[in-house]
Amino acid sequence: MKKPASGPIPENVTEIILESISDGVFTVDHEWRIMSFNRAAETITGILRAEAIGRHCWEVFRSNMCEEACALKRTMKEGTSLTNTSTYIVNSKKKRIPITVSTSVLKSKTGEVLGGVETFRDHSLVEALRKRLDGRFQIGDIVSRSDAMHEILAILPMVAESGSTVLLEGETGTGKELLARAIHTASPRKGKPFVAINCSALPDTLLESELFGYKSGAFTNAVKDKPGYFAATEGGTILLDEIGDTSAAFQVKLLRVLEEQAFVPLGAVKKVQSDVRVIAATNKNLSDLVSRGKFRQDLFYRINVVRMPLPALRERKEDIPLLIDHFIEKMNMLRGKAISGVDTEALQILMCHDYPGNIRELENIIEHAFVLCNAGPIQARHLPGGFAVRDLPANQQDTLTHTLDATESIAIMNALKRNGFNRLAAAKELGMHKSTLFRKIKRLGIMLPEIDGRSKPSSP
Repeated sequence: MKKPASGPIPENVTEIILESISDGVFTVDHEWRIMSFNRAAETITGILRAEAIGRHCWEVFRSNMCEEACALKRTMKEGTSLTNTSTYIVNSKKKRIPITVSTSVLKSKTGEVLGGVETFRDHSLVEALRKRLDGRFQIGDIVSRSDAMHEILAILPMVAESGSTVLLEGETGTGKELLARAIHTASPRKGKPFVAINCSALPDTLLESELFGYKSGAFTNAVKDKPGYFAATEGGTILLDEIGDTSAAFQVKLLRVLEEQAFVPLGAVKKVQSDVRVIAATNKNLSDLVSRGKFRQDLFYRINVVRMPLPALRERKEDIPLLIDHFIEKMNMLRGKAISGVDTEALQILMCHDYPGNIRELENIIEHAFVLCNAGPIQARHLPGGFAVRDLPANQQDTLTHTLDATESIAIMNALKRNGFNRLAAAKELGMHKSTLFRKIKRLGIMLPEIDGRSKPSSP
């Protein structure tokens, strides 16, 4: 049996391999400027090779490691390779992409150090699966592990696809606009505009002109035609927030628009056809308003095709640690800081608060803490005045303890991963003594790899 003839090996075989693999690969020189950038790197980052080459690596990747714990910087400084360090980058669409990176020194055939090489792997699918396994569900900026929110988020894709009118009910600050945006983004209308209007902020005449537009001469100073939001949002979605605060006269006009899918601008006599999906939202009980004659029953039935009630934050306190992490991640990116989380005392204070302002209030509290905290974890002294630790009822203490332990485990593991499982560095980042970290690891039952981040890999 004849062996197949072997042809000459292409000179650019290394380049062909690098272009074929699914891992992103790039190299930098001693000034941290990118020298090469393979096809997978383009795909993961959304940045073309021509745009990346010549730029500093941190300008391209915008990773949380770039400021202090850069794996490639450590490799080039110490001359040791690092493998499977967890971090994230921000792609060209400003989306956070979880990755693992491996780094090595880049040398010439003669042993001269030319720079560094890094490979990175997109773990978006793995991260999504992990969130589902630990009970975390996320759509857009909505994060939750509560059963009540899971029921809402589970039907969201079907609601989005249906095109039906939706009624969102919930207290102020529960995230009604976020949910409306998520419905729009998951719908066939996602490529068209989304507009949110606060109906309670405008008097009837102004609200009508803003929504439906007007013709020249319709009223004083109306010197030319002006299209309203229904015309500008053609094919998209309009959120009518606080619809329970509208007058009976406006409700009649809105009902006609929803039934006829057409509107008449102020001062006009001809109808304009409209293809706009309406999502209504309210912080009031519309059924109660209907029974008291303060909201039209026929409009209520027209907008109440699909009803989605959002629970108050005090009813889903298990989501507080998730929301805190979410806001910290977002503000770290916006402010260029590296806040690592909240310490145990601060978290207990935040868990005990009742949040009359709901999620919006929690976000404002974290933003306040960001002003006072420059690095490390947020502490109780960084919270707004008036916050203090108070005792919980006995029936809530076990739930709080379990939540605190779970959140602390996540914070410790994330810090360890960011520091290549170097426990001393992780303890420093978390603002605690290394012996305190060791005790917590043991008490919480955190499983660690055998390599502790300080050991150098053995030579092959």
